[in-house]
This record gives sequence, structure tokens and C-alpha cells, in this order.
Amino acid sequence: MSKLRILGQYFQFLGEQKKWWLLPLVVVLLVLGVVIVLSQGSAIAPFIYTLF
Repeated sequence: MSKLRILGQYFQFLGEQKKWWLLPLVVVLLVLGVVIVLSQGSAIAPFIYTLF
């Protein structure tokens, strides 16, 4: 429940401060994090880590 509250506060911040350019940045970081976590046990992991 607290994670949803944090997301709500984040969107409220974006609306009040007119910082909508932060939304794509956060989405890309979340997607990269999910890809790294899901690929840790696979053969793709060495190739992903070479990108960073």
C-alpha cells in the first residue's frame, strides 16, 4: 500500500512542479532495473553488464 502512495506523491509532484520531463527518465530507469534483475540468472547477463 505504501508503494502506491509513493507513486501518487510522485505524480502529484510532477503535476505541481511541471516537471513532466522526469517521467520518461524514471520509466527508463525502472525498465533497465527490471531487465537486469530478470536476466541475472541467464546467459544474457554478461552482455547486459558490458553495456554499463
